[in-house]
Amino acid sequence: MISRFIVEVRFSMVSKADEVLRGIERRRGWRWFPIIGPEKGKILADVIRRHKPKRVLEVGTLVGYSAVVMGKELASDAEIFTIEIDEDVAKIARENIAKAEIGVRVEVLVGDALKVIPSLDKEFDMVFLDASKDEYLDYLKSVEDKLHKGTVIVADNAGASAWMMRDYLDYVRNSGKYESRLVRVGGDGMEISIKL
Repeated sequence: MISRFIVEVRFSMVSKADEVLRGIERRRGWRWFPIIGPEKGKILADVIRRHKPKRVLEVGTLVGYSAVVMGKELASDAEIFTIEIDEDVAKIARENIAKAEIGVRVEVLVGDALKVIPSLDKEFDMVFLDASKDEYLDYLKSVEDKLHKGTVIVADNAGASAWMMRDYLDYVRNSGKYESRLVRVGGDGMEISIKL
């Protein structure tokens, strides 16, 4: 009787967001989605909990997986601006984010991030980069005037794609503008940088 009660309580605690995330993960079996996945998702969630950003910029929405991961950890008055270049994929992302019921404002913007970012009249507390690896430095430089001391920047694939992002990694590690470190995950990693 007691164990049955515990099972029922645990089942009822699964949020809509968790259901959406597990659903996207399951789909990887029949269609390749380059999502961050649960391991990197835990790192991203930890960054959110530690830094408590109010306004997040994501470059590379894809199907909305990482937006949901971040959104479920944010305070209810926070907001995410996420950029996706493909209109059809952005539509799937909007559907997934709506189904997740994360309780924060998420704006999915469609277009080339290098054109969209300059049009944003916002200051950001956090930036998550997960799009074309060879353009990471361009993304960062285009948003740099919208960052403040303490803004955290997370760049995915800093292990597996380090060669493609070498100019970005050199900049955040050696420009004197950031304190930066690599967090390894399996054969890959995430570069986490704090604006000085």
